[in-house]
Amino acid sequence: MAAPKRTLYISPPDGGWGWMIVAGCFLVTICTRAVTRCISIFFVEFQTYFAQDYAQTAWIHSIVDCVTMLCAPLGSVISNHLSCQVGIMLGGLLASTGLILSSFATSLKHLYLTLGVLTGLGFALCYSPAIAMVGKYFNKRRALAYGIAMSGSGIGTFILAPVVQLLIEQFSWRGALLILGGFVLNLCVCGALMRPITLKEDHKKPPEQDSLSKTPKGDLLPLSLCSPLLEECTQPCLCCSLKQEYHFLLKADFVVFATSILFMAYGCSPLFVYLVPYALRVGVSHQQAAFLMSILGVINIVGNVTFGWLTDRRCLKNSRYICYLFAVGLDGLCYLFLPMLQSFPLLVPFSCTFGYFDGAYVTLIPVVTAEVVGTTSLSSALGVVYFLHAVPYLVSPPIAGWLVDTTGSYTAAFLLCGFSMIFSSILLSFARLIKKMKTSHLQSSDKEAGPKLQLWPNGTVAYSVAGEVDQKDGDLMTTGGPSYNT
Repeated sequence: MAAPKRTLYISPPDGGWGWMIVAGCFLVTICTRAVTRCISIFFVEFQTYFAQDYAQTAWIHSIVDCVTMLCAPLGSVISNHLSCQVGIMLGGLLASTGLILSSFATSLKHLYLTLGVLTGLGFALCYSPAIAMVGKYFNKRRALAYGIAMSGSGIGTFILAPVVQLLIEQFSWRGALLILGGFVLNLCVCGALMRPITLKEDHKKPPEQDSLSKTPKGDLLPLSLCSPLLEECTQPCLCCSLKQEYHFLLKADFVVFATSILFMAYGCSPLFVYLVPYALRVGVSHQQAAFLMSILGVINIVGNVTFGWLTDRRCLKNSRYICYLFAVGLDGLCYLFLPMLQSFPLLVPFSCTFGYFDGAYVTLIPVVTAEVVGTTSLSSALGVVYFLHAVPYLVSPPIAGWLVDTTGSYTAAFLLCGFSMIFSSILLSFARLIKKMKTSHLQSSDKEAGPKLQLWPNGTVAYSVAGEVDQKDGDLMTTGGPSYNT
């Protein structure tokens, strides 16, 4: 088959096939994040069947989340050097295999390996590449596109939570995992939708590639005939390529943002593990507990779409960063009130509030990341951002389970999660404030500096504003600031 002709876009098309990319990412979030959330419905079944405590059983959900985020950079590397389609299809096969093998588990250690490691690795190869593709196709309506795409997590939770509970009742937890394994194979269909796009900013050849392309035809085969992976291997220094790809790691803004992600990720994960067990502890029925997860999911959709649409408006477009801080902080406050809510009518408004702001900040994570590092490095940066979720996702549910086993209540676990998310929001707020103070200080210093006379060697006279003047060989030359020729 002839290779499809790629159109070189000066800027993202903000539509067209981009909406199919959004649909594909929507299905990816259903098959990855929604399925991961629904694993908490198996929590009581696993605990009863294998006769283990909260902390040991919680490791299953922790390992799934941890491996998904830990291997996110691997998904970015595969999509960058092979293709997004190959990465997502491969991830779908791995995730489905892990769920199917989990249905034959005879111990928790078996589930750690199959449901945790194998399924989590498959999800990792799908999640970050699919999200990055949305950023490639959209610019002006990026927040709205992300809102629709990420709402798959909420819609999937809303639909799958009661369905999974019904499957467990009808076919036991083994049959439910087997059916989920077949459902997750839809990731291969999602991968087929991810048509690559070439932007003008991505069309810049590195110096090594330019030198290779100038080699005589008899000495080297045309690079267009080689696979992307072979093309990368022909470059003299792969380390230099990776260094250029991950240059944003040294930016102060990204370092602060990454640190806040660690605290935010620690706080957000335990609720999806312990909401159902907590509801059962306070006397809520099994169906009502599953319904709380459904409410959390459907309101999550509202948060995804409405917050994405609102932050695309002109009045809020420049305040997306502040909106992200606001959403994370309010989710932390919701945690602090949760131990006082001990009935189904009180847990319903909690699920609505937490679900809305959870959907809000999840939508804005890729948008804020793009503002910090730029669109060109978005795929690699998202891989790193989701990689940073790994350790908190791994340790927070077992720590919360240990606190429940030790104290006999959920209060300490929920308070620790709430304060962690609030600290994440406060950290970014202070960093933003310090950056604004430095910027205003520099601007005031520039205004105070007067115009400087500049004499170029060719006889041209110029004035430089806010520049330092050095004298060299009898000529006046500036070291900084804009200049105006006369």
